[in-house]
Amino acid sequence: MGETTVKTSEIRTTPSSPIVADGWFARALRARTPRRPRIWFEVLLIAVSYWTYSLIRNAVPEQKAQALRNADWVWQTEHSLGLAFEHAVNQAVNSVTWLIVGMNYYYATLHFVVTIGVLVWLYRWHPGRYAAFRTVLFATTAVALVGYYLYPLAPPRLMNGGHFTDTVLVHHTWGSMASGNLKHMSNQYAAMPSMHIGWSLWCGLTIFLLAKAPWARILGMLYPAATLVVIVATANHFWMDAVGGVLCLSFGFAVAYVWFGTHPHRLPKLVEPLASAPQGVTPGGPLPAEEADRDPADAAAQDTPERVGSGR
Repeated sequence: MGETTVKTSEIRTTPSSPIVADGWFARALRARTPRRPRIWFEVLLIAVSYWTYSLIRNAVPEQKAQALRNADWVWQTEHSLGLAFEHAVNQAVNSVTWLIVGMNYYYATLHFVVTIGVLVWLYRWHPGRYAAFRTVLFATTAVALVGYYLYPLAPPRLMNGGHFTDTVLVHHTWGSMASGNLKHMSNQYAAMPSMHIGWSLWCGLTIFLLAKAPWARILGMLYPAATLVVIVATANHFWMDAVGGVLCLSFGFAVAYVWFGTHPHRLPKLVEPLASAPQGVTPGGPLPAEEADRDPADAAAQDTPERVGSGR
């Protein structure tokens, strides 16, 4: 008679998920360990964070005189570089009513819709990387508040003698919290850095780094490019404001790298639920490297005991 051999899958622990004694080091380690996000906590955190961001941004003194002087300096600097194209773009796009009206609505809505959409996508399909990418977004936004305080800047449409067109005001569209009847609800001189660029580039890079479909990656990178055209065409920002947004995003990625010890997209894609972590793996922590990027259905199938060989 032969013998029946049973092969079972084996889960190994990795250095990224050690179990250590309680203490400040253990608490710090647990805080850095990717874990499955909780939906109620994330919704509350994002809502409170955006409310706080808006409150602080609008509480920054407008400093109108200084903001106008800074705008003149930016405009002159762009002229000296031969890159003062904002007025030409503003006038050209404003001459096509359907296009500029569409851009007004783009400016007003997509930085909310797309950013939240990417967060939901991360939460659903990349839970192990969610916290790191969320950290990038929050750190980017936080450092932008410093820019608003230290460098008040008038947007092109509010410059003295700039002859820019406030496209929302002219076309009577709801397009900007800093135009029309909504202008008293937002700090009009907090244009540097542009968070429309910071957030859209965060979305674009996140999609580019994590999406598998080539068309999705292409669309991801086209989104911040389109946003740059929109913020210039609507006279809400100089292109140099976009540079400020890129620098803020770079700071956000640096913060996430320091905290998590690696780039966000290199973290495990999946994490174990708190209640069902395998033996030897920190509850709520990342799966072993060989398990992290497997599809859950495939993983379940491969982990089923399998009979190998038979005898007579």
